[in-house]
Amino acid sequence: MTFYHRNLPHFQPKGATFFVTFRLSGSIPVKKLAELRKNYEIDLKNINFTSSKTNIYDNRFYDLQKLYFAKYDNLLDTGNYGPKWLSNNDVANLVWNKIHSFSNSKYELIALCIMPNHVHIVNMLNDELEVSQSNEKGKTKEYLLADVLRLIKGSSARESNKLLNRTGSFWQHESYDHVVRNEKELNKIILYVLNNPVKAGLVKDWKEWKWNYSLYNS
Repeated sequence: MTFYHRNLPHFQPKGATFFVTFRLSGSIPVKKLAELRKNYEIDLKNINFTSSKTNIYDNRFYDLQKLYFAKYDNLLDTGNYGPKWLSNNDVANLVWNKIHSFSNSKYELIALCIMPNHVHIVNMLNDELEVSQSNEKGKTKEYLLADVLRLIKGSSARESNKLLNRTGSFWQHESYDHVVRNEKELNKIILYVLNNPVKAGLVKDWKEWKWNYSLYNS
């Protein structure tokens, strides 16, 4: 199975390259997120009703996804709401090592950026990857990328909470994922990921950001 839907649609074919974003719990106000989702659903219905050709629908749907992801990411970059636990070097280092620890065994890590309240990953799932045996329930048990994210987020949340001497939710449960369609798009996404700290005003050059990684610039 490659497609499932919770609050967001998820298309996760085997062996694909993905652009993934996940964020800290409570990092976007519920009201702002609800407003964004409502506007997205309105625009999505307009595409359904006005497009008659599949290829036109696909292109407009793709453009709509990009538009609303940009708005979503901007809320994370510019909002002074919610926790910034990833600003803690020990926590960021823990998450960094956790993501790198699955490289080669689960996926090829292409790019990574850890921001104060969210994480961007670009990875290509291994062709022979199978869902882990420990995944016995829930929707993620049949979806490879969702299973990998469960492993990353679950263990890093427990260990980060210990470092911070806190309890409760660490990551927002659902992640954003997007299938990279071709090499041209991949290059654009890598540049977007690496330049996120620049866009957020944290550094002047992406190479200055400690928590940036690129397979092609390492």
